[in-house]
Amino acid sequence: MEKRKVAIIGDGFVGSSLAFSLCINSSINEIVIIDLNKDKASGDALDLSHGLALSSAKKVYAGDYCDIVDAHVIIISAGVNQKEGETRLELLGRNVKIFESIIASLKPYLNEEAIILVASNPVDLLALYTFKTLNISPNRVIGTGTVLDSARLKYLLGEETKIDPRSIHAYIIGEHGDSEVASFSTASIAGIPLKNFCKKCGKCNDNGAKRMLNIANEVKNSAYEIIKKKGATYYGIALASTRIIEAIYNNENSVFTVSSYLTNAFDGKINDIYLSLPCIINYHGVNEVLYPPFSENEINQLVSSMNSIKEAYLSLK
Repeated sequence: MEKRKVAIIGDGFVGSSLAFSLCINSSINEIVIIDLNKDKASGDALDLSHGLALSSAKKVYAGDYCDIVDAHVIIISAGVNQKEGETRLELLGRNVKIFESIIASLKPYLNEEAIILVASNPVDLLALYTFKTLNISPNRVIGTGTVLDSARLKYLLGEETKIDPRSIHAYIIGEHGDSEVASFSTASIAGIPLKNFCKKCGKCNDNGAKRMLNIANEVKNSAYEIIKKKGATYYGIALASTRIIEAIYNNENSVFTVSSYLTNAFDGKINDIYLSLPCIINYHGVNEVLYPPFSENEINQLVSSMNSIKEAYLSLK
C-alpha cells in the first residue's frame, strides 16, 4: 500500500495521457512506463519527471517487464488505434497478437496480488483473453469497460437537465461498443427515477423517451465522433482509468461499471464472458458484481451483447 506503484504497458496516446493523469493524482507514488519504443517511454518519463516538484507522483521512469514485480496495478493500454469507421470488435484480430506478446512477457514477473487493468480495445474481449491466458483469479483482471461511457451518459443527462453530472446516477452496461445498453430503468436524480424527473421537468411531450434514445445513441457514437474530429480518443479513458486505479489503491469499495468476469448471471442467461455491470472496486480488484433491477428489455439487450462478444471471441480459435 505504501509503494502505490502503477505499471503502464503501452505509451501511445492513452498510455502517455494516463501517465500524466496519474502524475497529478495524490494516490500514486511511482509510475513505470513500458513500451517497445524505449526512446518514447524514456522521453515521456523525463518530461513528466521535470514536473514532479509540481505534482503528487514521487517517481516516474521508463522500464521493462521486470519492473512490474512490485506493482499492485498493471494497466495495459498498448495496441493499434481504432480507425475512423472501424468498430472496436474489428480491432480484435490486430490487438490480440500484441496482447499475446505482452502477456507472455509480463507473466514471469506478475506478483500474486497484482491487478491487471485492461484499457485497450476491444476491451471486453481483450480482458477475457487476458483472464483466460493468465489463468488467475477473475477479480484480478478488470477491463475499463463502460466507466467512460457511463460518465458520458451522466454528462449528457446533466446538460439536458441542468443538474451536476456527479449528482446523477446512470449506467451504460454490457459491451464497451456498439451493443452497449443505456440502463434508463435504473437511472435517477436525487432518488427520483429519471422517467419521473422527465415528467416533472416537462420539456418533452413523450416523457423524454425519444430524447433518452437520442442521448443513448450519442453516447454510443461519441468515440466515432471524436476519432473523426481528432483521430483518437485518449483523455477521457485516461481519466476513467485513473479514477479506477485510485479506488483500488485507496480500498474505496466504490462502484464502477468496469468489465468483469460474469458466470451464471441473470439465472444463467449470461455466462463465461466479460461485460460491464456495476461492480464494487477495492484493493483486491472486483470485490462484488451488483445487479440492479434492470428491465427485461435491458437484460435481453445484455444477452445480445454477450452473444456478439462471444461470436468474436470464438473467431480467435
